[in-house]
Amino acid sequence: MRRLEGRRALVTGGASGIGAAIARRLASEGAHVAVTDIAEDDGRRVAADIRDDGGHAVFIRLDVADQQQWIEGIAATVEQLGGLGILINNAGIGFDESIEDCSLEQYETTVAVTQTSVFLGMKFAAEHLKNSGHGSIVNISSIMGASGGFGTSPGYHAAKGAVRLLTKNAALLWATSGIRVNSVHPGFIDTPIMDHVRGTEMEEALVALTPIGRLGQAEEVAAGVAYLASDDASFCTGSELYIDGGYLAR
Repeated sequence: MRRLEGRRALVTGGASGIGAAIARRLASEGAHVAVTDIAEDDGRRVAADIRDDGGHAVFIRLDVADQQQWIEGIAATVEQLGGLGILINNAGIGFDESIEDCSLEQYETTVAVTQTSVFLGMKFAAEHLKNSGHGSIVNISSIMGASGGFGTSPGYHAAKGAVRLLTKNAALLWATSGIRVNSVHPGFIDTPIMDHVRGTEMEEALVALTPIGRLGQAEEVAAGVAYLASDDASFCTGSELYIDGGYLAR
């Protein structure tokens, strides 16, 4: 079942991890995908892999913290794909320090990439999404956008929490304008960002904190995103989808 046949999508942070899995899943369901990232080699590789599998994808370099690059990236997406109907705001970064040790630069950089980028993407994609007739925005927040986590990474928590409520704000604005806006909240997902804890007591602790008893897979997050991007979720806007193995059910 190809629920996104012929639709046009832009995915930020698409060069690896959850973003790459989302790009591949949307393409497998028929979407034409703009894979965007600052990691050019990996991003081009993801787009090439999608094309090798029979899908439609292009790579566009996009620094999501840069307003002008958003304007140019969306214009390039519309030009190369022929439109834009789906926006996936996935890019994000974080630092592990506590609030006492986190520098102002670290905090502001995290907010710029993880939170301000979502504002910029929605702002400059809005008219194209409205014109598509099936506009859908999926903002990737986190379980850490709805909980205090471990008391570290203050910029990440603040940014992801802001993404959660910015999603609802935009959903109400556009509820009758042809754009649905929802957030996805992954738990502990087995992606390259977890490489530094693989096989350690920290990995064991994260698994122990997850009621299902394992780490999630990027493809499981991508499946939820594909649902929200499709007409199967036509009555969903302003909602939060937690893909966390039960972490926040405790």
